[in-house]
Amino acid sequence: MMQNDSKDKVIRIGTRGSKLALWQAEHAAEKLQAAGLQTELVIISTKGDQVLDRSLDKIGSKGVFTEELEVSLREGNIDIAVHSAKDVQSSIPDDLELVAFMEREKVNDVILSFDPNFKLERDSNVVIGTSSTRRKALLKKHYPNVTTAESRGNLQTRLRKLEEKQFDALMLAYAGVYRMGYDNLIVHTFPEDEFVPAAGQGSVAIECAKDLEPGLKAAIKSALDHAETHVCLLAERAFLRTMEGGCSIPSFALATLTATGVSINGGIVSLDGKTLLQQTMTDTQEAAERLGEKLANSTLTNGGEEILTSIKRERSEI
Repeated sequence: MMQNDSKDKVIRIGTRGSKLALWQAEHAAEKLQAAGLQTELVIISTKGDQVLDRSLDKIGSKGVFTEELEVSLREGNIDIAVHSAKDVQSSIPDDLELVAFMEREKVNDVILSFDPNFKLERDSNVVIGTSSTRRKALLKKHYPNVTTAESRGNLQTRLRKLEEKQFDALMLAYAGVYRMGYDNLIVHTFPEDEFVPAAGQGSVAIECAKDLEPGLKAAIKSALDHAETHVCLLAERAFLRTMEGGCSIPSFALATLTATGVSINGGIVSLDGKTLLQQTMTDTQEAAERLGEKLANSTLTNGGEEILTSIKRERSEI
């Protein structure tokens, strides 16, 4: 009976209005429909979509792309919210939960250029557009002559800025570029062990209210959750939560499944790129969250606290 009720219910999917966000929401809708569920998209504008003249660390990055969607969940205007997993704040409010993580796309950072002969080399003296604190810091570490330029806005807006030659190239996550069909512009792919991605990069997270009807919640999880991705994201998000950072600190974490469990490679880099703390730890899949916490605590103890203190001090002086 509960299952039939779930199938009769129209699941209202909350999403941001960018083309990439809509792709993610429609992808979720297709999977829900394939499971026999009915769906409807509800477009919601977030602070991150509205404030484009400041970098994320200047507008307070906590929930910058998720807060308005979470309000709609609480008010019952939507049943689930679809997010890029890397945009979800490290701690979820007590009355909400992440019910599913969809199968992850390739995780790498990439460079886009309209010049097919563009090459990024150690001594390249070019301007790269990015709005990511992590990417800026890692570029300073590995490509010291590169200059970065703020690049907020959706993918199409950033590509227009690239076309207008506001910078020589764009640095983005492969997943969004591929999903939007711009992978023909990729001229460089960073190895994921050197440019470790942000926690959650490449996956789509599904959030709902904790008190959502249990049968419906189970049906949504069954249709959308990818078990292997879920284990990896539990480890990465536990790392992020323990580091007490969102997308405004240059931390990074990538978990992968091994033959015997789960491995996580993560750490933090100073804003000037001069100090890079990075290590790998492994454990069983059942201990994924503890593993993420252990890596974060080790990072904090071995110099991470000093980097975070330095970042806070630097930002308070701006």
